[in-house]
Amino acid sequence: MEDKNQKNDNNKVVTITDSAIVEIKRLTSQEKEEKLYLRLGVAAGGCSGMSYSMGFDTEQLENDMSYNINDIIVIIDKKAVSYLEGTILDFKGGLLGGGFAFENPNAKRSCGCGTSFSC
Repeated sequence: MEDKNQKNDNNKVVTITDSAIVEIKRLTSQEKEEKLYLRLGVAAGGCSGMSYSMGFDTEQLENDMSYNINDIIVIIDKKAVSYLEGTILDFKGGLLGGGFAFENPNAKRSCGCGTSFSC
């Protein structure tokens, strides 16, 4: 499927840090699917009203925008783009846990776990 909605690195909605890029590429290398997209989104729920979603997907939908960020194709539903505009996706590892974290300049309030927010 040719993607007329694909943007290059300069038009990205989300910034992905170097540590998150490394972890995403590590995770995709463990998957059996040859063509994987990183799907980012938001959904109603969570302790602050909205929660982030993140996962791998094998197909793009008609309402998806796609962005090539350091050779990772990131897809975001058009409705979620405005909520994620300017967000930084980071990955922090550590002995006491870690994982992916969203830093969203649009969030008026975020929860302590870093997975939900309100606008």
